[in-house]
Amino acid sequence: MAEKDIVNRIIKYLKTVPQCFAWKQHGGMYSTSGIPDIIACINGRFLAFEVKTEKGMLTKLQEITIQRIKEAKGKAFKVTSLEEVKSILESLEVSPYD
Repeated sequence: MAEKDIVNRIIKYLKTVPQCFAWKQHGGMYSTSGIPDIIACINGRFLAFEVKTEKGMLTKLQEITIQRIKEAKGKAFKVTSLEEVKSILESLEVSPYD
């Protein structure tokens, strides 16, 4: 599955999660490099997801950005599937059923 398809599945799912505001962060000349693909605020929690295919690797800048988010007390993850996102939300006790 292509990264774009994984992102679309995750965004579609997040739209069903109560108290969730999420968007696909588009890269470009006016955006900040290294920002994860999906940014979300769920029940007051900041979450960021860098989406990769199974074989995809984080760039050094993506690794640094994820670390900086964590240092700021946000949650940031590299994910490869919708199922992984669901598992993360469940472990954080952030689910469509909260």
